[in-house]
Amino acid sequence: MPDFLSQYGTEAQCESALEKVRWRDGFRCPQCGHDHCTVFCRGQQPLYQCSACHHQTSLQVGTLFQASKLPLTTWFLAIYLITQAKNGVSALELMRSLGISWRAAWRLKHKILRAMLEQEADRVLRGRVEVDDAYLGGTRSGKRGRGAAGKRPFVIAVETRPDPEGGLPH
Repeated sequence: MPDFLSQYGTEAQCESALEKVRWRDGFRCPQCGHDHCTVFCRGQQPLYQCSACHHQTSLQVGTLFQASKLPLTTWFLAIYLITQAKNGVSALELMRSLGISWRAAWRLKHKILRAMLEQEADRVLRGRVEVDDAYLGGTRSGKRGRGAAGKRPFVIAVETRPDPEGGLPH
């Protein structure tokens, strides 16, 4: 967490990271493809205006952050918490960790999970694939284990490749 916060702890750091991901080779106008722009602020939000066609855009347009009132620092922290949790993160836990309402935490979580799903949708596992099944959820009282009420079964698969240095698969 300290490493994460030192890298993405401010809005400016998050904007810089998002800009590097959005425009790896520098700004490109989504309208005409021109590579020069003028940057100005409307309120708190920086806007990019194409020097050729004068189309205005922002870093968040076309991303899961679009039209969100939450700061990028909240989004980045939510992404970190969701991707680093071994057993998942509930909307209630996100609400407490981020200091936002339960409804905002639920929406944020589902937007992030949907984006992750879309990003991985076209991947096909090849070579050595390991598959495991498990059960998630269930009630705390009553029968334990696989037969407990309310448990949802799921299957996970991962492609493993031998380590090039002869070690364990990764």
